Amino acid sequence: MRLATTPSHLYVYYRVAADTAEARALIAALMTDVAARTGIRGRLLARCEDPSTWMEVYESIVEPAPFLRVLDESVTANGASRVSIDGRRTIERFCAIGPDRRESGARRG
Repeated sequence: MRLATTPSHLYVYYRVAADTAEARALIAALMTDVAARTGIRGRLLARCEDPSTWMEVYESIVEPAPFLRVLDESVTANGASRVSIDGRRTIERFCAIGPDRRESGARRG
């Protein structure tokens, strides 16, 4: 199985102390800043069975390193880490799975 090198998708999750207007405004400001600086508009989700777990989703990122740098700068500038219980935000990056070249080669043989 080979992973495509582009695009990648970022999933940022954290537990919020409380779902307040201030928390939502901080994350909205963060996401607006990121979109203005990168052209990538994120989405905010909450875990269905645990609404205190929030997730920001940023999709179709061609160059992850510069995007992550902007995201980190925006988190600092907007104070977005204050929203989470412990100030931590977990970031995971996923890529689309490309075709398995071994299987297609075996079929030709």
